Amino acid sequence: MIERKIETKLKEFFKEKPQKALLVTGARQIGKTYSIRRVGKAMFKSFVEINLIENKQAAKIFEAAENSQEILLRVSALSDQPLIPGETLIFIDEVQEAKELVTAIKFLVEDGRYQYVLSGSLLGVELQDLRSVPVGYMNIFEMFPLDFEEFSSANQVSNAVIDALHTCFERKTPVDPIIHEKMLELFRLYLMVGGMPAAVSAYLETNDLKNVIQIQQEIVRLYKKDIAKYDPQNKLYLEDIFESIPGELNQKNKRFILKTLNENFKFSRYENSFIWLKNAGVALPTFCVSEPTIPLTLSKSKNLFKLFLSDVGLLASMYTDGIQLKLLSGEKDINFGSVYENAAAQELKAHGYDLFYFNSKKQGELDFVIEEQGHVLPIEIKSGKDYRSHSALNKVLSNVQYNIPQAAVFSNENLLQKGKIVYYPIYMLMFLKKQSEMSEMIYRPDFSALM
Repeated sequence: MIERKIETKLKEFFKEKPQKALLVTGARQIGKTYSIRRVGKAMFKSFVEINLIENKQAAKIFEAAENSQEILLRVSALSDQPLIPGETLIFIDEVQEAKELVTAIKFLVEDGRYQYVLSGSLLGVELQDLRSVPVGYMNIFEMFPLDFEEFSSANQVSNAVIDALHTCFERKTPVDPIIHEKMLELFRLYLMVGGMPAAVSAYLETNDLKNVIQIQQEIVRLYKKDIAKYDPQNKLYLEDIFESIPGELNQKNKRFILKTLNENFKFSRYENSFIWLKNAGVALPTFCVSEPTIPLTLSKSKNLFKLFLSDVGLLASMYTDGIQLKLLSGEKDINFGSVYENAAAQELKAHGYDLFYFNSKKQGELDFVIEEQGHVLPIEIKSGKDYRSHSALNKVLSNVQYNIPQAAVFSNENLLQKGKIVYYPIYMLMFLKKQSEMSEMIYRPDFSALM
């Protein structure tokens, strides 16, 4: 059984019995329905599930409803489960098929008898044009493919080992050599299998990577169908962009260059295609900043970016050079920069960070820069043996104007600290997590002179 972190968040949310609905967003095939169903059936006496794609009639019925009473009446007619006040969770899946429900959720929440969770495919795309989002009546949780910590747990890595690794991460001490090598082996496996639940389950059940690759390629085909279905006018451009991601990441600078698709491409014309891929959860754009200073978004360039796939396993499945066997061998002489960086982007995004990289003609390029505890944290991802070769990082750290206290290099080597730079094992990306809860910000100025 695959345990997902989102399930803990769902349990905490419903335990508080808030006067709010919940919207769970994320890419297709990442396990949203499965996790909601598990938590709903475990926590509520009655769990009502309505899928608006499987039940086309339901979507049409909801469109015609005039108020919350009518909606609830139709829910009760569609479900074989009783609606028990205070003990029922109503789950509407594929809610993009009846977007009116999202705007009507305010009235259902105000009714107060039941709790609600909504989910669906391509919500980031489909719900962009809603005129009224029920602010104050709905929380939004974004879900991602399995991160490496979830993947480790699924592969029976014990909590004791994870805790010991986290202690090494916090104290900046080396990992036991045997555990280090095994965790590197597991990370290489993650690069091939990725975090799509169906691919992970197939590996756990059979250990056959051919089965995994077949599932991954089927998901890629499903994404292409979505492109054709939801954006028919631009589907040719979208599909070209999507299919070019592996090749672009294999380039030396990994930056997405439109001219490799078409000499006459202009970003302004095709910007919506990139936004579509981002909102669909298919791609992770990582934007260039001209200065590694807080806040990073002030120096962000919207038309200079790297484009990663939302799942590193899908990326590996799109390469045709047998990268899986090369990863299995663990050869340190081979540069797997594209897949390592994709895994890093995937981890950082799942852990709450906005994705940026830094590039300048004078100082060079840093793979990632993130905002961490009020400072910029430069990050370099190294897949080869030359993990301590990083001239751009050295130049940025020596620039007093940037005032950067620390940098991180993630590689295949064990943990080591040299001055401001901490060299972490690549698998320790799982411990880099953005602090979401803000501390108190009490501010009591004295305005007595104005009275």
